[in-house]
Amino acid sequence: QVQLVESGGGLVQAGDSLRLSCAASGRTLRSYIVCWFRQAPGKEREFVAAVDWRVGITRYADSLNGRFTISRDNARNTVYLQMNGLKPEDTADYHCAAGPRGTFATNTYYLASSYDYWGQGTQVTVSS
Repeated sequence: QVQLVESGGGLVQAGDSLRLSCAASGRTLRSYIVCWFRQAPGKEREFVAAVDWRVGITRYADSLNGRFTISRDNARNTVYLQMNGLKPEDTADYHCAAGPRGTFATNTYYLASSYDYWGQGTQVTVSS
């Protein structure tokens, strides 16, 4: 079992930056792909970014246009999401999740069903 706890959300203004954290316990994340999804009120859950922990390869949603960066800290067993140039449309509940490796090769990493463990989420609100 993997337990995931997100933190770092908050209320910011458009153009600001935030860094979200996803701390894992129970198992090391070295054998997983770890990702961030977000869900805005009334909208579908949306893939944001993912990292293959073992090799460090990353994937991002095209819509982000390079504003977000996912990274990992082996010593802390923690994944981060650095969000720059935040926009009101980035307002959402952000969740991290972990799932088995291999979904980059099968191009299924962007599907919520590819992940077995989920955190409770952290709210990000961007005002205009």
